[in-house]
Amino acid sequence: MSRSDIELLEFRERQTTVTGERDLNALLGDMKPEMQEGTFVFCTIPPNESIPAGINPLLTFREQEGTTLVIRREEAEAAGLPHAFASRLITLTVHSSLEAVGFLAAITTRLGKAGISVNAVSAFFHDHLFVPDDRADEALGVLQGMSNAKHP
Repeated sequence: MSRSDIELLEFRERQTTVTGERDLNALLGDMKPEMQEGTFVFCTIPPNESIPAGINPLLTFREQEGTTLVIRREEAEAAGLPHAFASRLITLTVHSSLEAVGFLAAITTRLGKAGISVNAVSAFFHDHLFVPDDRADEALGVLQGMSNAKHP
């Protein structure tokens, strides 16, 4: 068995044995938000069109109307793709369960009260928040405040 085969098996083993945190108070206390580098934008291409060469999407999502690509602004501009919602990406570094209840609701509610829009994405290990580029520092501060607060 090759080294890459062993690494693949180990990766698959970790995926089936790691479940993530489900307790809301633990999630809020341990979320440790981190701002990622760069500005991201949302683009769309026709539903049956391939992703243009040179584009390396962070996220793709297929809908009936088209395929959404979340990519760095520089990539969209270089490819001539129309785009919307210039945003920064904040990763909540706690390993949250995909079955956790109320975590994103608590976060989006708090950001909403501050007048900050958010597009949330849950991935296998973490939750990720796209917030307006011009409000990103404020959003990070709100999230850090939530993370540092006492949770019963």
